[in-house]
Amino acid sequence: MATLNITESEFTTTLEENDIVFVDFWAAWCGPCRQFAPVYEETSAKYPEVIFAKVDTEAEQGLARAANITSIPTLMAFRDKVLVFSQPGVMNASQLDDLVVAVKGIDMKQVHAQIAEQEAQAQ
Repeated sequence: MATLNITESEFTTTLEENDIVFVDFWAAWCGPCRQFAPVYEETSAKYPEVIFAKVDTEAEQGLARAANITSIPTLMAFRDKVLVFSQPGVMNASQLDDLVVAVKGIDMKQVHAQIAEQEAQAQ
């Protein structure tokens, strides 16, 4: 599957309707973003079961602000609507492959149990 450009209005729906979503926050003027784009695109073709979304931080400034984007490119990974990875900077193909495999391998029952425990302690 090719990468999917999403807007602020599509962001929540994209997370809700898909198990695994990677989001690349980028801008056209950003050299490292342009360097990372083909790696991201090629990786998306290897994993059709995963959504690879892109958010143009210039066009979607509100979403970038809400996501606390302070450096681009920033890559985020969500699993079952839970943010499981966030890191600014460029990755090579091998690093991105390793990340996709790691995110696919996360035990989400354990993650949801930890979230529930943290919420219970906060009350």
